[in-house]
Amino acid sequence: QDVEAITPQTLINIRPVVAAIKEFFGTSQLSQFMDQNNPLSGLTHKRRLSALGPGGLSRERAGLEVRDAHPSHYGRMCPIE
Repeated sequence: QDVEAITPQTLINIRPVVAAIKEFFGTSQLSQFMDQNNPLSGLTHKRRLSALGPGGLSRERAGLEVRDAHPSHYGRMCPIE
């Protein structure tokens, strides 16, 4: 091939990258559909915290001290939700 005719698409196979992104956003425990009932529900959905999932805690290992809110979290989470 001519050097000037080479494009990034011919050098790089993006299928593995696309497959990894689809797997994460489609099947991961940390992925969920966004709540879009109203603007406030969408905003609160974006602010949700989770310590569970890959690389985090499991429900069986989480003790009471882990489930309690740390003082540094008080300005970042809603106590009602």
